[in-house]
Formats: sequence, C-alpha cells, structure tokens
Amino acid sequence: MPQAPWPYPRWIAHRGAGKLAPENTLAAFRLGASHGYRMFECDVKLSSDGVPFLMHDDTLTRTTNAADKLGPDSSATGGDHPWETLAQLDAGSWHSRNFAGEPLPTLEAIARYCLRNAYFLNIEIKPTPGLERQTGEKVANHAACLWQNASVPPLLTSFQVPALEAARAAQPDLPRGLLLDALWPGWLETAQNLGCVAIICDHILWDQVSMTQAQSAGFKTLSYTVNDEATARRLLDLGLDGIITDRVDLFSPVNPCA
Repeated sequence: MPQAPWPYPRWIAHRGAGKLAPENTLAAFRLGASHGYRMFECDVKLSSDGVPFLMHDDTLTRTTNAADKLGPDSSATGGDHPWETLAQLDAGSWHSRNFAGEPLPTLEAIARYCLRNAYFLNIEIKPTPGLERQTGEKVANHAACLWQNASVPPLLTSFQVPALEAARAAQPDLPRGLLLDALWPGWLETAQNLGCVAIICDHILWDQVSMTQAQSAGFKTLSYTVNDEATARRLLDLGLDGIITDRVDLFSPVNPCA
C-alpha cells in the first residue's frame, strides 16, 4: 500500500460537538471549533432528489421536528423526502431551546464552513438502506467538486462496503477509511481491497494484536467514540492515529491527556 503523509489532526469532534449541541448541524461545528477542534466527523446521506445532507439516523424523528411538520410521513426515512421539505425542518429544538430553529445542513454548507476556516472533515457515508452505492458515488462526487482546490481532501468513511466501493469507483483519489463495529473475518483484507488509507474501529476492538495487524499493513488507525481519559490514554499508548470524541469539553486538542 502506498504511504502518504497523514494530514489530519489526531483529535476529531464527533458529529460536530458531540452531545453539547444538536449533532450534525452547523451550530455543532461552531461549538466544536470554539473548543479548539480543527477536524470534525459527520454523517451524510441523500435526500430523495439527490442532495447530500447531514443526518445520522435513517428516520427523522429523533433529531428533527418531523413528527409535527410531516405527520404520518415523519416515520419515513430522510431519503424519502426532497431537500425542499427537509430544509424546512427544525434540527435543534430536540436538543435544547438555545438551538431552536437550527436547520439540517447540506454537505455543501458544511464544506464551505470548513474550507473557509481551514478545518478538516471526516465524512461518514451513511446511506438510506438500499441506496449504498448511489450514496457512495454521489457523496464522493460532491466532495471532489467541493474540495477541488483544497490541499487536504475530506476523509470518506463508511461501515457499508458497497458505499466505499462506489466512492472509490467515482473518485479514486479521495482517501477512504473502513469503519468497523466488529473484527469480522476478512476485515483487514477488505480494507486493503478497498484501497483504504485508514481503519476506524469501536475503541474496544483495538488491542496490541489488532493495532499491529493494521499498522503493519500500512493503515492509519482511528477510534470512535472515546469519551473518557482512561480509554484515550490506553489508545494513545497503543499508537492510535486518530480519536473521535463527544467530549470536546473534556479533551483539549491542543494538549489532551497531558
């Protein structure tokens, strides 16, 4: 596997600012940035008319006011609605009154914020079930266009192998990472076959054996979601390259775990 300089910071704010702001919103990114973070993780899926936007869940009910605005249609997936409908939803009130009226952001809006402030982005491709390849292709193409003049592109990651395959076919030069919630048979070979540069595991999966396997194969190693100092220290001692955290208030990316 070809080696390239790793351009990304070690500390990554999960969904913008973890749990301190409504996840996957511009408000969360701004709050994470106020704590000194320069890299952010977010989830991106497609509206029914093909607009990449930020949301983690398949359905809209947990993190928007879709139940009030859309009635029976609120139980549908985000991918079942056009962007014109999704753009009208309140994605902040569920969290707290301070964020009432915060909209769902498009990938384009987040890209422009990050590019203007020299921030780095980890885009998790989060397809609506059944749209893995379509989402991987569309997100990769949008990312390539949005970051075409940037010195450091976003890192595209996914649990969905078909999404990463489609992203690779569409934009082979964008860096990719395989997300894992278990070390299933063939995980290392799959990451190699996908041309990934990184493997991102649930933190409990990293030990000396798995870390050595991944790093010996040339991969950068990252972990989610690390929210306590003991876990962070264990991973840093193993030589982890990136830590995704909700606790932007606990870990300073300037001098964490000092």
